Amino acid sequence: MKDPNREREKRKYEHPIASREAILTRMQEIAEPVSFKRLAKEIGIENRRDRESLKLRLRAMVRDGQIVGDRRNVYAIAGRLEMFAGQISAHPDGYGFLICDDDREDIFLTHRQMRAVFHGDRAMVRVRGRDRRGRDEGEIVDVLARNTTELVGRVYFENRIALLESLNKRIDHEILIENPTPEVSEGQIVVAEIVEQPHLHGLATVNIVSVLGEHLTPDMEVEIALRNHDIPFEFPDDVIAEVDALPFEVKPHAKRQREDLRELDFVTIDGADARDFDDAVYCEKRRGGYRLFVAIADVANYVKPGSDLDQEAYKRGTSVYFPQYVVPMLPEKLSNGLCSLNPEVDRLVMVCEMTLSDQGRIGSYQFYEGVIHSKERLTYTTVGEWIEQAEFPRHKESLSNLVSLAKTLIDGRGDRGALDFDTREVGFEFDDAGRVAAVGLIQRNFAHRLIEECMLCANVCAARLVSKSGLPGLYRVHEEPEAEKIAYLKEFLATFGIDLGQGKAEDYQFAIRALGEKQNSQILQIALLRSMQQAVYQAENRGHFGLGYSHYTHFTSPIRRYPDLLVHRLIKSLIHSDRDVKEVRRFGKSRLGSFYPYETETVITQGEHSSFTERRADEAVYEVLEWVKCDYLSDRVGDDFHGVISAVTKFGFFVQLEDVLVEGLVHVSTLTGDYYHFEAGEQSLVGERTNTAFGLGDLVSVQVASVDVDERKVDLELLTHSPIRRLRKSKSRDKRKKEGFRKSQNRHRGAASKKKGRRKKKR
Repeated sequence: MKDPNREREKRKYEHPIASREAILTRMQEIAEPVSFKRLAKEIGIENRRDRESLKLRLRAMVRDGQIVGDRRNVYAIAGRLEMFAGQISAHPDGYGFLICDDDREDIFLTHRQMRAVFHGDRAMVRVRGRDRRGRDEGEIVDVLARNTTELVGRVYFENRIALLESLNKRIDHEILIENPTPEVSEGQIVVAEIVEQPHLHGLATVNIVSVLGEHLTPDMEVEIALRNHDIPFEFPDDVIAEVDALPFEVKPHAKRQREDLRELDFVTIDGADARDFDDAVYCEKRRGGYRLFVAIADVANYVKPGSDLDQEAYKRGTSVYFPQYVVPMLPEKLSNGLCSLNPEVDRLVMVCEMTLSDQGRIGSYQFYEGVIHSKERLTYTTVGEWIEQAEFPRHKESLSNLVSLAKTLIDGRGDRGALDFDTREVGFEFDDAGRVAAVGLIQRNFAHRLIEECMLCANVCAARLVSKSGLPGLYRVHEEPEAEKIAYLKEFLATFGIDLGQGKAEDYQFAIRALGEKQNSQILQIALLRSMQQAVYQAENRGHFGLGYSHYTHFTSPIRRYPDLLVHRLIKSLIHSDRDVKEVRRFGKSRLGSFYPYETETVITQGEHSSFTERRADEAVYEVLEWVKCDYLSDRVGDDFHGVISAVTKFGFFVQLEDVLVEGLVHVSTLTGDYYHFEAGEQSLVGERTNTAFGLGDLVSVQVASVDVDERKVDLELLTHSPIRRLRKSKSRDKRKKEGFRKSQNRHRGAASKKKGRRKKKR
């Protein structure tokens, strides 16, 4: 049997057999379930050793959901049997979905089916029909892999039986505590290891490992988020040993065969509380343009492919930044020491040196290994003040060149189709007890934009080099919005008299400018952001819609992002090769494979994993931020706030409170004087009798009615309402009556009451 991946298998295994792709192709040709004996014969396996290898390969293919097998060792392609493998995504209300590996439509799983799995498990699901909403509905045939090994939850008792209520919203199961000690009491928050996983006909069982306390605190909430999302937060002993063997400073021999840039006026510009410094910048004015140097910490010099340190960094994927606490991707000796571009010390760097025209267009560029000596650690606040005052007491030449170049680059964003959203971020001040004392908006200044533009230039050059190299590498990809979401957004924007056109980048630019002229434009821009796809890491370059680039990757943060480290390794492999690549500057030679031993299949997996770890970190940080905000508001029940409607649903609307950016719900049942109907296209609740509309972007004043910190829920009561003027489609009162307003509204009230009662009972 011909196997197009034969050479790949020979490189990976001492005794190669048919690749997965070849096995699947032959099974497709056989077109029926096939026994192990026949399959071995079909793919040319004869000896005992290869038969054992085939058994292991088929077992792995079953585990990954590519095929299914039974006790008779008969195998079939999963999709042919209407069976699909994927990852379980659980909803807080108890139902869930199978996110299929082959990108087919998600399969709905009922509450009963979800009893057999936890969120994140891998399962094989058979489609058994369609539900009332026309979605594929499935039943779990097999659990391929378990994702959860321990839980954090609150102890409660029912009929003297100790149970655990998980503090992970996506785990809605009843969980039995095995052999609880007398010290275990109602309401305790504990860490528990899973003894028996859930199944259709029985509860999951756990043993208590440790007691965290009785009341949630910010520190405890961080630990819960780390455990709920399975984020590694302690470095293994072998990793610590590997790092301990590294020096505390750059040795003289390490600086050889590098470009010596220590005389140049490099500086770092970061936030006041930053501890790891990935990047330093320097800029010269040249005839007809600029020469920009972006120096990035040479992490790849210390973290070798396949080492214990590398494997741990890959597992983490990214540093995770919580309020007052950071889970670093690399141990502090590297992240805050040897790799951090601290002032007045020599540091090894990867340099992207670029020439740019007076119009900000990138001309030539080169990457090379260098050594720098940062002259100062500056903050955004300091540099921002210097820029406002047009005075630079230090580093005047380079900083003034950087400011001039950044202004040119910012002016050119619109020309290339980049989207310029006006986003806001909230910051916290904590008291000695670790609770939030104050909440406020983080102020961004021109210094932030300056560094962003420099990093964008370096990332673009890195992406161009990855593409030119012909090597499989990771890109940062942001694809165009899907047609369905464009149509939905188009209908919404039409209510403001804005035409989205075909939903291209220039149409989004026009919409952003048009919304910018309206009140509460930042909230209205949320609708544009929600319509766009999530940026991911992948081996196939498809451009970056939001930034307006045909080629883009991440190169500038290898201390805190694993994909950047991979891009560094690819560039190093070019520097240390004998290939004729004018975009790299080299000093000596090295074997190609020692820096970048990755094939396309591996890079694809690295991209998927890096995208996953990024989402995992974002979700964990979001949960903690929401808890911190609710904890802050719990002391302000009864206080009045100004805010803006940030989302509208059938059961009410959410309000983002001014200055603190906390969201709370005004439930439809608290809106008196009318029955309200949800208009999806207009993103508004419309009164049946009065025609009053509550829509996205409307100004309101509200009172904090109640706060459930554990559930991260804030209930608000409406005080005043100032609607934005909209172009609305009229709908008759009779038609609204037919749509069953009262029935829908009462159903939402009843569901909310029922759910609240169930939670109260469990506590």
